Amino acid sequence: MTRIFSGVKPTGHLTLGNYLGAIRRWTSVDQHRADALFCIVDLHALTVAHDPARVRRLTRQAATLLLASGLDPEQCTVFVQSHVDEHARLSYLLECVATDGEMRRMIQYKEKSAREGTRGRSVRLSLLTYPALMAADILAYGTDEVPVGDDQVQHVELSRDLAVRFNQHYGRTFVVPRATYPGVAARVMDLQDPTSKMGKSYESGAGIVYLLDEPDVVRRKVLRAVTDSGQDVVYDRAARPGVSNLLEILSACSGDAPEALSSSYRSYGALKKDTAEAVVEVLRPVQQRHRELVADPAYVERVLRSGAERARAAARPRVDAAHRAIGLLPPG
Repeated sequence: MTRIFSGVKPTGHLTLGNYLGAIRRWTSVDQHRADALFCIVDLHALTVAHDPARVRRLTRQAATLLLASGLDPEQCTVFVQSHVDEHARLSYLLECVATDGEMRRMIQYKEKSAREGTRGRSVRLSLLTYPALMAADILAYGTDEVPVGDDQVQHVELSRDLAVRFNQHYGRTFVVPRATYPGVAARVMDLQDPTSKMGKSYESGAGIVYLLDEPDVVRRKVLRAVTDSGQDVVYDRAARPGVSNLLEILSACSGDAPEALSSSYRSYGALKKDTAEAVVEVLRPVQQRHRELVADPAYVERVLRSGAERARAAARPRVDAAHRAIGLLPPG
C-alpha cells in the first residue's frame, strides 16, 4: 500500500491556505487511498526564536484542528514529531550524508540568513541543518508520496538525493519518495498582498484568514481584499493577482473552475461577497467540530499517544537498519 507522509509546523495559527492547499485533500482523499501519516512537526518550530509555551499551545491546537478537519485516527496516523525519537535519530545520520553546499542552497536558509544579516544578527545553526530533519521525517517511514505546495518541492528533492546517496554508499535502506501536487488553490495568497503566500507566521493578520476566525472576521478580511486596477473580473494570475486569488479561493470552496467563475461576475464587490460567504460555510463544520474536541482534551491526547506508538513502530525498523548500515554498533 502506498505510504504518504505530510505535516504542519506549529509556528502560527493554521490558515485557510493550509486547509484548502493541503488539509482538505488529506481528509477527503489521502487518508482513504493510502497508509497515511500526518505529523505536527514541532521540532521544526525551534529553528527560530520562540516562546516555549506558545509552541506547546499551537502544537495542541494544530492537532485538534487536523482532527476537526476530518482526519480519522482509524484511517490514518496523527502524531507529534517530538514524540517519536526516530526522527532525531535519523536526522543526524542524514546530516552525515548531506553536504554543506546542499544545506546552504536551501531557499529558506538563504532568505532568512540574508534578512538577519542585514540586521546585524545571525541565525540558529538548526535553520541550516533542519532540512536533514525534514528528510528524516519522510525517509523514516518508507514514504512513497509527499503532498506538497510548490514552496516545499526543494525539500522533497533533497530527501530524494539523500535517500539515493545513502542507498548507494551503505546499501539499500530507504524508499526514494516523490512529491505530489494538489490542484487549484494549492497556494492561497495573502489577501492584502496577493503576490505572497498566505503564511501562518506573519506578523500582520489582515490578509490571512485563520481557521478559527469568527464568520464576521472572515467576511471583513475578504471584503477588504486587495484587487487590481480596472473593474472587469478576469482570471489571470500574472496580470491580475488580486482578483485571481479570490477566484481561486472561491473555486476551491465551490468546485467550479476559476475561469468559469470569472464570467459570472460583473464587479469585484459581488465576487468578494460570494467568496466571503463560501469561506464562512467551508469553515463552519471545522469550527464546530473544533469546539467539540476542545471540550474533550483527553480524546486528543489519546489520539496523539496512539499515533506516536504507531509511528514509532513503523519508523524504528528502518531507522535501526540505517544505524547498522552506516556502521554503528547495535546496543547490547
